[in-house]
Amino acid sequence: MATVPFAINVFLRAHIHALQKYYDVTLVANGSAEDLIDSFGDHVSFVPLPIERKISLKNDICALFRLWRLFRKERFDGVHSIMPKAGLLSMLAARLAGVRLRVHTFTGQVWANKKGFRRFVLKSFDKVLAMNATQVFADSHSQCRFLIENNIVKARAIDVLGEGSVVGVNIKRFEYSQKVWQQIRSEHQIPGDAVVFMFMGRLTRDKGLMDLSRAFSAAARQNANIHLLIVGSDEEGLEQEFYSLAKNFPGRVHRAGFAEHPEEYLSAADVFCLPSYREGFGSVLIEAAAVGLPSIASRIYGITDAVEDGVTGILHHPASDREIAEAMLQLASNEGLRRQMGGAARQRAIEKFSEEHVTEAWVDFYRRSFSTAGQA
Repeated sequence: MATVPFAINVFLRAHIHALQKYYDVTLVANGSAEDLIDSFGDHVSFVPLPIERKISLKNDICALFRLWRLFRKERFDGVHSIMPKAGLLSMLAARLAGVRLRVHTFTGQVWANKKGFRRFVLKSFDKVLAMNATQVFADSHSQCRFLIENNIVKARAIDVLGEGSVVGVNIKRFEYSQKVWQQIRSEHQIPGDAVVFMFMGRLTRDKGLMDLSRAFSAAARQNANIHLLIVGSDEEGLEQEFYSLAKNFPGRVHRAGFAEHPEEYLSAADVFCLPSYREGFGSVLIEAAAVGLPSIASRIYGITDAVEDGVTGILHHPASDREIAEAMLQLASNEGLRRQMGGAARQRAIEKFSEEHVTEAWVDFYRRSFSTAGQA
């Protein structure tokens, strides 16, 4: 169960391919089967169900009733959800319908950097979600501790599959390519000797992009060889910020929209930046690591699992553009350090966070769960 097919495409595709060898799998999301990247096999079906990401009491009650009716009709052995709204509604509906195995995977908390009544309400939703699940997973060990410390879930009811990450990384796909390096740099007129710092993801303030913009301004004034590449769709009208930045540093700020092949842009970069204020794990950091990039990222829960400070990258305090700029200058002036950290990052991604490693942990969980119930 996910709110939108996009989450299935990004997070669950490899797991579904593996699970369908042993089980019948039904996918539920707001959309259509055509929205899915893959056409799965005979043991996978899709049920469209209107569910909105934003809170809407009337629509949410309708979605809850539809889910309850679906679960009662199909008599599923288990329900597994990701994304907050999908998790809340599906865990409630599954419990009311008598589904024995009710699992939710947390991939980050929207209330983590909220305050006041909004934080209280969103936090309460996660508590209700966890209370109605029989098993909760977090996609990082630090997120797991955060949820326990904030009394969202008891320690005995939450775990992490494998080393963390809800999806892992496709090591064969995310691999450095010299040919692609030349292609992307040529398209964006980036000099071959430039040191390219890259952000890739949704352009939102929560990702710390204003901090990154200020940090780049400070670092770029001291090192004329530093360039910035921003890849992703603008969700909060931040385009003007980078347009102004590009005017101040002509030819050194480069912009691309949503990338269907993110590994190509990663190949063209030297350092990946994620100055985010909240992350469940930061899967993009592992994708960058697989390509051989060191990272500069916030020292927050989730990210501390994806980046080993001083080994695979440099961590900074959240919202500290000064620390970000210092890290940029350090890595820009030391190619040997970049290569050393990038090599360690790729090795760590292969050993701990490969797609195969994470998928096997998912399959093993279901084997153990259904064997305990005498179903396999």
